[in-house]
Amino acid sequence: MGHPKFARPKYDTPTHPWKKGRIEEEHALKEQFGLKKIGGMKEIWKAKSKLRRWRQNAMKLIGRVDTTEGHFSREKTDLVESLYRRGLLGDGASLDDILQITVEHVLSRRLQSQVYYRGLASSMRQARQLVIHGHIGLGDQKMTVPSYIITRDDENTLTYHHTSPLTDASHPIRVEIEETRAAAEYGEEDNEAPSEEFVAGVAEAAEAAPSAEDTQVEGGDE
Repeated sequence: MGHPKFARPKYDTPTHPWKKGRIEEEHALKEQFGLKKIGGMKEIWKAKSKLRRWRQNAMKLIGRVDTTEGHFSREKTDLVESLYRRGLLGDGASLDDILQITVEHVLSRRLQSQVYYRGLASSMRQARQLVIHGHIGLGDQKMTVPSYIITRDDENTLTYHHTSPLTDASHPIRVEIEETRAAAEYGEEDNEAPSEEFVAGVAEAAEAAPSAEDTQVEGGDE
């Protein structure tokens, strides 16, 4: 047991600091999910470390001769149910499905990502800003941690916090968000009216916006 003032890190850093392929991949993830420009890599490493632990536990249980009863059965059930609650696995998922989870699945379940996916912000960067400044809540609980992993139960209570001025639909920021989503410009101004074909494409994109069912690995038969 370590000293409480010197907590051990909860993530693993890359074994080699200057691998071009890994760096380019992490920069792409940082832009895709709106992570901090300085320190964003650490958030990716945390997600990768969580994923690595889940995979190691799954592989350990898969290697057992019998996990249908006793301690290993409970451990298997707890692991699958835990990832199901996080929205990373579907109904009827098995241990093999855990090995299909990617770091993108994990990052998609962050509070910041879900705020953007649910239309409460016009971009990932703005979603992070709204969370940090206390405009987002889960029910009555104000949330200020962008990296918080949303559970299935949390999804139904995710909205603007009741103390935030953004609860007013006529607030300038809310109006801007709605206009940006409707025009699908995401920060670029365009004075021309969108065509019917363009509007139809935006509607299809809104229908395909990731949710818990889209950011999880589908369950399979054991």
